[in-house]
Amino acid sequence: MKKSVIIILWLVPFITKAQDLSALFEKVSPAVVQIQTREKTLTGSGTTKRTVTEAGIGSGVLISADGLILTAAHVVQTAEDVKVVFQNNETIPAKILATESMADVALLKLTWLPSDEKIFIPKIADSDKVKVGEQIFVVGSPYGLSQSLSSGYISGRHVKKSLTHNLTLMEFFQTDAAINTGNSGGPMFNMKGEVIGIVSYILSESGGFQGLGFAATSNIAKKLLIDEKGIWFGVDAVLITEELAGILNLPQKGGILIQKVAELSPAYIMGLKGGSYKMVLDGQKMIAGGDIILSMLGKKIETENDLLEVREMIRGLKDKEVLELKVLRKGKVEKLTYTINR
Repeated sequence: MKKSVIIILWLVPFITKAQDLSALFEKVSPAVVQIQTREKTLTGSGTTKRTVTEAGIGSGVLISADGLILTAAHVVQTAEDVKVVFQNNETIPAKILATESMADVALLKLTWLPSDEKIFIPKIADSDKVKVGEQIFVVGSPYGLSQSLSSGYISGRHVKKSLTHNLTLMEFFQTDAAINTGNSGGPMFNMKGEVIGIVSYILSESGGFQGLGFAATSNIAKKLLIDEKGIWFGVDAVLITEELAGILNLPQKGGILIQKVAELSPAYIMGLKGGSYKMVLDGQKMIAGGDIILSMLGKKIETENDLLEVREMIRGLKDKEVLELKVLRKGKVEKLTYTINR
């Protein structure tokens, strides 16, 4: 009898934790959404090369009464159509307001508000107060299975700063909570039901969960997307330098090779052209044949530091100011402009 009492007492904390998590999930899950996207992508090569429309899926979280949604940048970066699906299956189109690919975070705005006026909106917590070892949980749509929960602990915090500008480029929580394809963009919650991170990606050779997941911190997402009023251009690009710049016959030591441009995006309106030839250069997969940005706002882009400097210049542009680019297109340098609309 004595042993039975001891065992029951030992199990009480674990039963309580399970009940707490169940109650928290029920409370926050209406704010967790599935992100459905459509975008054009290049398939095949040579005579079989063609452009097709591809569907994508991710997760997100409602963070305001006026319809703001946080998600991951790579989920929506070059999407031409974005829809947000709520727990009750209500589907609402959304506009991309801002993305920050370096930190892999993005901000969307619903075209109209959910019919459920009492829908729960979680608080965005101060991620600086989160400690390694704290219990957390993630809700999202792994492999399209919406409203899936996984739990774990904060395993570490990682911060990357630029060498010359001392800017925080990215800040991530590492976790052992299971994260798989489709979880990207979903919220990471603390045990108060507050958002402390946005699920970003996993480090694994298989592309599936292997015990190591990451989420951009809530503070970095808030700073880059809301406080600084980020911008979305709708372009996928890669920085090329040194040898690659020479192989592609650039008139300078580096540039930004445009991979893909979303239709009707600011980049599309500006006139930027994406690539049409899949290739591997120096072990790096890329799509060649598109524009190569040589300078922005009069600043040459030849190194990562140049890119970071231009990034800050663009973020500092005010409404109606003009962004000017010089691009290399089929061997000729052309000038493109775009009027900022904040």
